[in-house]
Amino acid sequence: MRRFRVFGIFCAAVLLLVWATTMALSPAPASAQLPPLIEPYLTAGKLAEGEAAITAYLNRKPTDDKARFSLGMVQVIRGMERLMQSLYRYGVRDSAVRNFFPILRLPVPPNPAPETLTYDAARQILQTFLDDLNQAQTTLAEVKDPAVKLPLRIGLIRMDVNGDGQADDNERFWKAFSGMTSIPVTAQQAQRFLIAFDTGDAVWLRGYCNLISATIETLLGYNWQDLLETTGHLAFAKVATPHTFLSEEKSSRPDIYNPFSFADIVAFIHLLNFDVTEPERLTRALQHLQTTLSLSRRSWQLIRAETDNDQEWLPSSKQKGVIPNAVVTDAMIDSWLGFVDESEALLAGKRLAPFWRGDRRQGINLNRVFTQPRRLDLVLWFQGSGATPYLEKGSLTNAQVWGRLLQTFGGNFLPFAFWFN
Repeated sequence: MRRFRVFGIFCAAVLLLVWATTMALSPAPASAQLPPLIEPYLTAGKLAEGEAAITAYLNRKPTDDKARFSLGMVQVIRGMERLMQSLYRYGVRDSAVRNFFPILRLPVPPNPAPETLTYDAARQILQTFLDDLNQAQTTLAEVKDPAVKLPLRIGLIRMDVNGDGQADDNERFWKAFSGMTSIPVTAQQAQRFLIAFDTGDAVWLRGYCNLISATIETLLGYNWQDLLETTGHLAFAKVATPHTFLSEEKSSRPDIYNPFSFADIVAFIHLLNFDVTEPERLTRALQHLQTTLSLSRRSWQLIRAETDNDQEWLPSSKQKGVIPNAVVTDAMIDSWLGFVDESEALLAGKRLAPFWRGDRRQGINLNRVFTQPRRLDLVLWFQGSGATPYLEKGSLTNAQVWGRLLQTFGGNFLPFAFWFN
């Protein structure tokens, strides 16, 4: 069981970085016929130079899918680097609230001189990250060659997290991963951890871009200014707020054992109710989720068709993956694809999510949750009345699909779901 817990932590951290880590580029060779290599740019943390080099090459040779794959990966990494720099700029803090939002859990060091975070600045951080992800997934969508292969030692990636223009040794991925998970990793292990990313992985990464984009579009569709101004100090060092006394209380690490922090966490839960301000973003979020599911199905089609066995990130049942002790079977893939089919039916409104109160013949139309958004109050959703506008009678989701999923994956469905996408 402990081995699976460690594997789950490993998958979650690698996945967070793979929106963020999966590539970079290297100095352009003398020959204009060859694409730039990726690792020298990656290991030096010179992402902007790498993106420029590969873009210039693709302008001369736009049919090179390996170069296009490289460009999409670099765009993901640069987007993550910009996000982490923003979190550092505004002094993201270690707290229970930070753990509530995965986007805030990235390995960002403390900032001794943070700037004040405003609501407009917070929304701009999310919008910039969204733009970066959309650019990357658009690039990756053009990768068609089934023979594409892009080997990479992800542990050697450097990102300029603090935005000082230098990516030093402490900003290598393997050190950040070790510090974030408390799992010991050595430089030698990072050097040996090679992944040969292929076309199936390109589709998988594009799916992840869409999944994260759906989350961001959902957040930006609502107004959460009161939440930030009232409880933002739990996650950031300086927040623009009319409640100035909140920033006057100095605490190195807010937690539930501090009576003031406990009251703030209660306020945080209370304020998880938002007015809809940009309903079109919720429709786009739905489209991103539907695209994620479609791409997941396509990625497994490509993976199952592979005939090699070369440092696989996502292996088929006939391949060996690079993650230790992680075995993928045909039963697992079939069960996952069943989950994809059922999720698509739920998001299309063809099936209803089960409702936990009253007449069990009625369910929640998830499609209408996105296409007809109303004020979001998570406490009322937990109680049930928040779902009232979306209740209807119809065909409920197939319980056998979910039962088979749990039976196949056992208690490890969530770690595998993070990995499988």
